[in-house]
This record gives sequence, C-alpha cells and structure tokens, in this order.
Amino acid sequence: MRLPGSGEFYPIRQRLRGLGLHTVCEEARCPNMAECWGGGTATLMVLGDVCTRGCRFCSVTTGHPGGVVDPCEPEKVAEATGAMGLDYVVLTAVDRDDLPDGGAAHFAACVDAIKRRDPRVLVETLTGDMLGDERALAVLAASGAEVLAHNLETVERLQPMVRDPRANYAQSLGVLAAFKRLRAGAVTKSSLMLGLGEREDEVLRAMDDLRAVGVEILTLGQYLRPTKKHLPVVEYVEPARFAQYEALGLARGFRFVAAGPLVRSSYRAGELFVKNILRERHGS
Repeated sequence: MRLPGSGEFYPIRQRLRGLGLHTVCEEARCPNMAECWGGGTATLMVLGDVCTRGCRFCSVTTGHPGGVVDPCEPEKVAEATGAMGLDYVVLTAVDRDDLPDGGAAHFAACVDAIKRRDPRVLVETLTGDMLGDERALAVLAASGAEVLAHNLETVERLQPMVRDPRANYAQSLGVLAAFKRLRAGAVTKSSLMLGLGEREDEVLRAMDDLRAVGVEILTLGQYLRPTKKHLPVVEYVEPARFAQYEALGLARGFRFVAAGPLVRSSYRAGELFVKNILRERHGS
C-alpha cells in the first residue's frame, strides 16, 4: 500500500483532530487509510477511543470510560462530514458496555445530526452487539441510517479465541436478524476476517447463517496482526481463494460481496454499489 501524504489525507486529518474526533482507520491501524483518506473519505469512530472489550484481534485501546460521553460529538460529526463533502458516511464506535444502552442513543443522535445538516447524505452504521438488548437495537434500527452493519468477525468455532467473552456467534446473528425485523427495507451488512485458522466449510456455513438472517452485503478480508500482543496470523489467504469465496457468496444470494486481502468491513470499494442498491430501493 502507498504511504500517506497525497490528495486529501492531511486536510482530513487536520479537520478531524481539530474537532477532537476519532477514526477507526487510525485506531485499528487499517492498511487502507492512505487510499481512503487520499480519496476524501474516512470512517468516523464515535463514543470515544476507549473500548470496554478486549477482542484479541483489535488494536483499539481497552479500558473503562466510566460512562463519559461527549454531548457535542453528534454536531462535530455532522460538521466534519459536511466539511469533507461526503455523500456516503460510515460511522462506527467502540463497545460501551459501561452505558445502559451501549451508546445506541448517542449513535442515533450522530445519524440525526448528519441528516439534519444534509438529508441527502447516506449513512452506514457499523455497531457493536449492544449485548443483544432489543431496546437498544430498536433505537439503532430507527436511527435513519440506510445501512445497518454488525460484524460476525470469524467462524463459530473460533469465536471464543478471537472475540471478547461478551460477544458470541449466536448473539451477533441475533443482532442482524433484529435489524431486519425492526427496520423494514434496511440494508444489512457483515464481515469476516480470514487467516485465523478457519476451514472452508466453516466459512461457507457462516455465509449461510448470515443469509438466513437476511444479510445482503458481505466483506471478507485478511486478518493482519496489529501488534505482537495480538493473535498471530495462521494463514495468508491467496487472492484466488478470496475470489472463490466472492463467487460462492454471490451464489448464495448476497447482493454484494467484497473479498480480498486488504478488504475491511468499512472499506470504500463497496460504497458505489451500496449507493446503487439504496437508490433502487428508494426509487431515486
């Protein structure tokens, strides 16, 4: 991947830091940061930069935020997206198990602020599981975001090794099913990391389980170890296998599959296709 420095990279960084906002691009050490920021887009991470969970694949800081939330953050997010001239915004967040609703109301306020500033902006929210709390999930579903995303992360067998104990396979599928049930017409999306020791049959079963709860968009990417403290890479998956998985996913009925070593759940490669899906659905 090319180094940062061209296009909009530095202006975006200056805008976000001036507003005190965080991005998952930086916190998760995403390899696509230079490409996405250079092209004028970034995935904003709300609710701070300290996560209450300690998944073994993730480099976001783990700690205890103590219930602290920036009440001005929704307006700051709206200001940042307006300044960047975005027509498609991806919002994600740390897990906030210290908050009664997991941060759902704050997430919804961020979406509302963006929409009030410019109703034409399409919003994708990539959220945690909110511990499966139906009331919190209902708040997220009603937020007005066009795409509701939640990551399954890995196959069922590897969940205990990869994710925090408060997260699990069935709970994540339940979240995605709830989004479909609570928000008719919403597009749902999920992601899997490969290279953690999963078998092909397990990946295909995960695809089937995601389709069974109505997920329409799937991303598949290579797990990269962020530091030596994190899980080691078991396998570097060949691009040809990613291409096979993409074909197998499309054959299972996903509307769109992005699969490749550097694909990430919030990767901008799928945005144009997602926009087209949304325009078809809303007749515009």
